[in-house]
Amino acid sequence: MKDLARLAIDTAHARGASYADARAIEYTREDIQVKNGEVGGLDLSSSAGIGVRVLVQGAWGFSATDDLTKEGVERCAASAVSIGRASASLEHDDVRLAPEPAHRAVWASQCAIDPFQVSLETKLGLLFRIDSEMRAVRGVKNAESFLSFQRKHQYFLSTEGSDIEQTLTRSGGGFSATAVSADDVQRRSFPQAEGFHQALGYELIEGTPYVEHARRVAEEAVALLTAEQCPAGERDLILEGSQLALQIHESVGHPTELDRVLGMEANYAGTSFLTLEKQGKLQFGSKLVNLVADATLPHALGTFGYDDDGVEAQRWHIVQDGLFLGYLTSRELAHRVGESRSKGCVRSDGWFHIPMIRMVNLSLMAGSGSLEDLLSDTDHGIYMETNRSWSIDQLRYNFQFKTEIAWEIRKGKRVRMLKNPTYQGITTGFWNSCDSICGPEEWKPWGVVNCGKGQPGQVGEITHGAAPARFRKVRVGVGYED
Repeated sequence: MKDLARLAIDTAHARGASYADARAIEYTREDIQVKNGEVGGLDLSSSAGIGVRVLVQGAWGFSATDDLTKEGVERCAASAVSIGRASASLEHDDVRLAPEPAHRAVWASQCAIDPFQVSLETKLGLLFRIDSEMRAVRGVKNAESFLSFQRKHQYFLSTEGSDIEQTLTRSGGGFSATAVSADDVQRRSFPQAEGFHQALGYELIEGTPYVEHARRVAEEAVALLTAEQCPAGERDLILEGSQLALQIHESVGHPTELDRVLGMEANYAGTSFLTLEKQGKLQFGSKLVNLVADATLPHALGTFGYDDDGVEAQRWHIVQDGLFLGYLTSRELAHRVGESRSKGCVRSDGWFHIPMIRMVNLSLMAGSGSLEDLLSDTDHGIYMETNRSWSIDQLRYNFQFKTEIAWEIRKGKRVRMLKNPTYQGITTGFWNSCDSICGPEEWKPWGVVNCGKGQPGQVGEITHGAAPARFRKVRVGVGYED
């Protein structure tokens, strides 16, 4: 694969490309599901191919192939150059790549137990134990559990001299219980709506207490059927970590992607309210809000040694003490915000797609105290857990989220369970209302495995670290009560 990547960039250069890079990738994925006492799905897939990206007369060209022969790779590289030359015939501003040293490196995520060497019987045995615990609860109509594993082995070579080999392994799993009555359906999930995923091997699965929580989660699904509706009005709102992680993803991560800000990524999911004049001036959140982008965070899904521009992984503040500082950038666009080096935010979801700006891990830094301390300090509020649905406008400014479960808090105590909880807000108003964040002991990295972007669409994976936090006077519930 490495020799073929070298052949690709040499061919592109010989045919007139001023710059070329090649990503040769081998990819393996396994997904296992158990549903209501039966195997619901088994899938083991793999793919291998090369993506070639070139600059010709200041314009991009890209082509990819799974024909991993000498002739197939030469045709792919030639096609990329032809596409670049055709793009250059149109009116355009020449692409300017920010400088980056040539890197020669080998990097791998941590993996103590290879998940692809663990037997199918072991994996199914765990899922059936989870399933049995959930279905033992009267009122549960649907029980689903799953495990998911993937590995990506990639070579990145460029005409600038970079020669980088990376191996990324990801493991994860989760479950959900659904309860049904004559007029209602309620669902509870663990550890979060899409499961819990990290860049680790099977040791992650062995260390996660799935079976221990299965019955409790199923009982909560049934209890929600007779719970009272979430009241409507302004309330102090406490969000648990996984829900806050999705809030970060949608209202901080996407609007700080510089290609969205510049209108280059608008077809799939809109642009951004964080236009260039706001950099360094907008009070994005309260003084407590510190949001850090970090492609070096251990075990996180958006962690790597080098991005798909060949830029070394970095860590920096997006928001510091509430002030909006900057964007997720690429070598191509860094100069548009006055930066001499890319932040290293370019990735693709496979050899067959051109790389683009994607979120790296983006986390809300911890404050102090436990969740129980925060609840005790809340006179009248609502505590919400686990995302159920979300909606946000094309500028990532107006939003509404719905969670699976909530509890009303009065004088520091949980007094009743609430169903169908929702909250709404404006991004900057919401983050400025943050007045308390729990401490490091409550902070946890929550993975997102299904982030969509681009045309044709690509799927990205990112981690957002968060601890429970409180936001004052947030509009909750459906409708409005004085």
